[in-house]
Amino acid sequence: MAAYMRSMICLVSTERSALLSRGGGIIVESKRYVRGLRRKPVRVLFPENETDKVVKPPPESLQPAAELNVKRREMKVTATARHREESDFVKARSNVQSTVKDVPVTVTKDQIDGLRFERAFPGDKRLARLVSVARSRTFREHQGKILLEGRRLICDALDAGANPQMVFFSTVDRLRELPVDKLKRATLVKVKFEDIKIWSDLVAPQGVIAIFSRPDPSRLNFTNRAHSVPLSLICDNIRDPGNLGTMLRCAAAAGCHNVLLTKGCVDAWEPKVLRAAMGAHFRLPIYPSLSWDDVENHLPKPVTVHVADSSCDTSGETEDSQVNMSHKPSKAGDYGWVGTRPNHKNMRHEEYDSDSDSDCEDEGLSLPRVDTKLYHESWAQSPSALVIGGETHGLSVEAVQLAEKRAGHRLFIPVVPDVDSLNSAMATSILLFEGRKQLLQLMQTSGRKWKSKAQQ
Repeated sequence: MAAYMRSMICLVSTERSALLSRGGGIIVESKRYVRGLRRKPVRVLFPENETDKVVKPPPESLQPAAELNVKRREMKVTATARHREESDFVKARSNVQSTVKDVPVTVTKDQIDGLRFERAFPGDKRLARLVSVARSRTFREHQGKILLEGRRLICDALDAGANPQMVFFSTVDRLRELPVDKLKRATLVKVKFEDIKIWSDLVAPQGVIAIFSRPDPSRLNFTNRAHSVPLSLICDNIRDPGNLGTMLRCAAAAGCHNVLLTKGCVDAWEPKVLRAAMGAHFRLPIYPSLSWDDVENHLPKPVTVHVADSSCDTSGETEDSQVNMSHKPSKAGDYGWVGTRPNHKNMRHEEYDSDSDSDCEDEGLSLPRVDTKLYHESWAQSPSALVIGGETHGLSVEAVQLAEKRAGHRLFIPVVPDVDSLNSAMATSILLFEGRKQLLQLMQTSGRKWKSKAQQ
C-alpha cells in the first residue's frame, strides 16, 4: 500500500511540472499560501521539491522571426500609447491650473432689442473692481467715474445726457426698464443677483448698477429749466452726506439756478449723497470743490449774497451784561447759521481749518458788519444767492465777507426757546422756498425779461 501511494505522488508531480512552461516568459508555479493572496508579496514561495527551478524562455535568436516582430510592434504601440496618455494628462493638468489662475471673462453673448449683452461667469471681478473704484473719492476724481444704482437714478442720468460705460443687471426685465436706445455705447453685463447684493449699499437692491463717466455740468441737458428762478445755493463746509444730498434735493425742488460747493464740502458724487439727492444732480448744475474766488466768478454782478445765521439779534434791544460779553461758541447752533440764542454784538466766528485742531487761532475774530433780517422779510428782491454753513464749523469768514461785498443780509429763523438748532437741510428748505416765493412775486410785477437777464 505504501509503495502504491509513493507511485501516485510521483505521477502527480511529473504531470504538474509539465504544465510549468508556456509560450514565452518566466512562469513559476504558485501555491495558495496566505502570503500569495497579498498584492505585494515579500518573496515568492517555490514548491518544496522543485526549489529554484524556473523555466526560462528561449533566447530571441532561437525564436521565430515573425513572433519577434509581433512582440516588438506590441512594445512600440504600448510605449506610444503610454506617451500619449502622459502628454494628455500634462495638458489637462496645465489647462486646469490656467483655469484656476485666469478665470475666463465673459464669452457668451446674447441680444435684447438689438443690443448685445454678456454673461459674467463665476470669478468675473469686473463688478467688484469698478464698485471699489467708484466708492473712493480719490479714484472717482482720478479716473472720472461715478456709480449709480437703481432704475430711477440711472434713467435720470441718461435723460440728462450722461455717458454710461458699463451696466450690470441681474435679469433681462431689469434691463428693459431702462431706455435701451441710450445704452448703445455701454457694455452690458448680466450677473447674478447675489453678486449685486454683495456690492450694493441698499437694503433691498433693485438688481441694476451702472458706471458712468463723471458728468460735466456745462454739458448736461437739464429739464424743467423754464421753472427755475434766479436763486443760487452756496454750500459752505457741508460735510454730512445726508445733509448735502437733502440740500441738493431742496435746491432742485425750489427751482434754483445752480449749486456751488466750496472745497470743505463732502464729494457731491458720493453714493450716500446721490441717494439722498434723488436725482437732483441731473436737474440743475452743481459745481464742486470751488474756492471763494471761483464762487464769486460763478455769480453775476447783480446777484446779492445772503447768509443763514443763527447768532443774530433781531429785536435790537440791549440784553443784560452776559449777552454783551464775547460769546464763545460751544454747540453746533452757536456757530452761525440757525439757533435759539441771537447775539448781534461781538460775535466770534470759527473758521474751518482741516490742518489745525486748535480753536485758539480765531479767538477774538469778528465778522464783517452785515444787516440782519428775519427769513420772512423781503430779502430776495433781485437775483440772489444763499450761503448755508455746516453744522460743525458753520460759516467761513469769506462767506460773510462776500455777503458784505454784495450788499446781502444775515437771515435768521426764530425758533422757540430751549431748542438748540434746526438741521442745516431743514433751514435750507425754509429759506429757499421763501426766496422762491419772493422772487416769483417780483417776477410777476417786473416781467420775464428781468429773469432772463439774471440767468445769463
